Amino acid sequence: MDSAVDRGHGRSRSSGRVVLRWLRELALLPAIAVLIVVGIASSPAFFKTANFSNIAQGSAALGMVVVAETLILLTGSFDLSLQSIYGLAPLVGAWLIVSPDGHGLGTEWSPAIGILVALAIGAAVGLFNGVMIVKLRFNAFIFTLAMLILLAGIQQGIVSGQSVYDMPRAYTYLGSAYWFGFPVSAWVTIAVFLVAGLLLRYHRTGRAVYAIGGNVEAARAAGIKVDRVRIGVFCVAGLLAAVGGLMTAGQVLTVTANQGNNLIFTVFAAAVIGGIALEGGRGRMLGAFTGVVLLGLVNNVLVLRNTSTFWIDAVNGAIILIALALARVVAMVRA
Repeated sequence: MDSAVDRGHGRSRSSGRVVLRWLRELALLPAIAVLIVVGIASSPAFFKTANFSNIAQGSAALGMVVVAETLILLTGSFDLSLQSIYGLAPLVGAWLIVSPDGHGLGTEWSPAIGILVALAIGAAVGLFNGVMIVKLRFNAFIFTLAMLILLAGIQQGIVSGQSVYDMPRAYTYLGSAYWFGFPVSAWVTIAVFLVAGLLLRYHRTGRAVYAIGGNVEAARAAGIKVDRVRIGVFCVAGLLAAVGGLMTAGQVLTVTANQGNNLIFTVFAAAVIGGIALEGGRGRMLGAFTGVVLLGLVNNVLVLRNTSTFWIDAVNGAIILIALALARVVAMVRA
């Protein structure tokens, strides 16, 4: 009799945890609904297909970097240099293939080479960061901050602060093309979110990511190759950041020497308000996705209301503070 009661209590606690997890991940849906109502009231242009397409296109690159940072955060670490990878990788790729008139080298190489170079830079920098942090135990904050500054300096120096433009159509395709009236970049970002979410939930590597973020030593004792997984996550994150940079380059048809400036703050904002724990081991891609959607809607509503762009960062900061407060409330309820 007692064992049956204990099993009942155990199922009740388990159900309660599931409900709280879903509440945490879907907590932004009411806020998103409110923003949609505010947007409709702000401008008749808000609830039009073209506007939602613009929101999707503008949020796609951010979403790609949010996936990258979320993967690292789930392992209990982080990477500030994703911001600079997002700018440097597409700039170098474009610089190699663009004519001197567009501030490039004028090699006339195939756009495919430029894209491969951009992706290789992203993966290589991510791999380097992972090895230095995981194997040589550098402090993640200090090391990736130094890498952010170093890569940003290289980005400025290569083109002497100028922008690279007049890029081939193939190089800008990811950020400028549309499928079925919807940006290709948005389709790709949604697919990446979906694949990452499914891998984290159902694949052993995804479960290993959560285990490492929850307790590194316990994960190692369970036979998980902790160092390999962590380094692999850094490498994949660098690759995704480069893809995000290519999306923005294609969207604006140029790569500026400042591309990516302050991006990392918005990335962390989206992840945190989406329920991704900074200490690792908790959070899901669904929550991170809703964080990206929320920020995209916020920025769009502010623009439609003719709000000064100088206030957008302040709004994002306020959203982070509110999200932290909500996370604290949820933690207290769980306790």
